[in-house]
Amino acid sequence: MPEGDTVWLTAHRLDQALTGRQLTVCDFRIPALATSDLTGRTVADVLARGKHILIRIDDDLTFHSHLKMDGSWYLSKAGGPAPRRHPDHMIRALLGNAEWLATGYRVHDLKIVRRTDEHQLVGHLGPDLLGPDWDVARAVANLEADPDAAIGEALLDQRKLAGIGNLYKCELLFIERVHPWTRTGDVADLARLAISAQRLLRLNRDHPEQSTTGQLGRGRDHWVYERGGQPCLRCRTPIQRADQGRPPKARSTYWCPTCQPVVST
Repeated sequence: MPEGDTVWLTAHRLDQALTGRQLTVCDFRIPALATSDLTGRTVADVLARGKHILIRIDDDLTFHSHLKMDGSWYLSKAGGPAPRRHPDHMIRALLGNAEWLATGYRVHDLKIVRRTDEHQLVGHLGPDLLGPDWDVARAVANLEADPDAAIGEALLDQRKLAGIGNLYKCELLFIERVHPWTRTGDVADLARLAISAQRLLRLNRDHPEQSTTGQLGRGRDHWVYERGGQPCLRCRTPIQRADQGRPPKARSTYWCPTCQPVVST
């Protein structure tokens, strides 16, 4: 699943390719937008909001997409075919100009709204870890409002703070030595946790690799994520894995039982 840093980098690259240029290609392959045409309009800017991507058009319109679990945007030179990263039937949107073609594969929640109505799409989100609205105090207050929630689930609630996905949830809690099932109200320092989360995403936002250990070697780039049964890189205890949350939103959670002990209450 794309996380906040991946969404930020995607929006950044789209911004570099599309902003300030007039659209010469516009092809939406979903029924709701099948007759919509943005050709002739100029892209004003592209930005990420949590895990949402907003492509703003110069006449006060915004084209919205969400990557969810499997969406992606790819860039290719104009005049050529769309990049064959996935079968053509998975293309949901094409936007292009004289230099670049942006192809959206399996992108979700495609909508065109007035810019003044963007709040209907992203207004529910908490402070964005990679956005100009990042506010540690507000993120902490949002987390504190639900003290009985397990911290592993609370961090994935985009209404509390926007941008953390399952990978960073697991890695963040390991780094800060917090057990995933700890009550949010029992976490000793929520501000430290939020600051560490923002630091992790900032360190990874400018490149596609996602390393939390400082290493890029296979099996060495993550402390616990997807390392169930393997020895902890810090203490050699086998990493544990279990589903956290209620179906269908249960997520695989990884932790070290030695480095992240259960909190006694």
